[in-house]
Amino acid sequence: MDYGIWIYAILFLIIFVETGLVVMPFLPGDSLLFAAGAFCAGVQNDIGQTAELNIGTTLILLTLAAILGDALNYYIGKNLGLKLLNWKFKNKQILNPKYIEKTNEFYENHGPKTIIIARFVPIV
Repeated sequence: MDYGIWIYAILFLIIFVETGLVVMPFLPGDSLLFAAGAFCAGVQNDIGQTAELNIGTTLILLTLAAILGDALNYYIGKNLGLKLLNWKFKNKQILNPKYIEKTNEFYENHGPKTIIIARFVPIV
């Protein structure tokens, strides 16, 4: 059974959006990679049809989605990050500068290990 181009587009979009947009971290990117890998190996349903994704296409597209998503996330952070400190909603600042300072201090003290742990424990 062939899924056509749509399954690859959906996989690309989910990985791209999860990686590239800070407001979408709840998407199932990591678990989706395992599911995509299983479908690359071939999954057979109850009536004997085999569902299979092309591993080469999947690897290239998902790698490209992650790289482009990361670049978008960097671009957004670089160009909007500090500007967000001045944004207000109903005359209240959206981001408290004290929290940004505390976050900077935390990452200066624990940054490398936190980033490594966060890759394997998504809630971090």
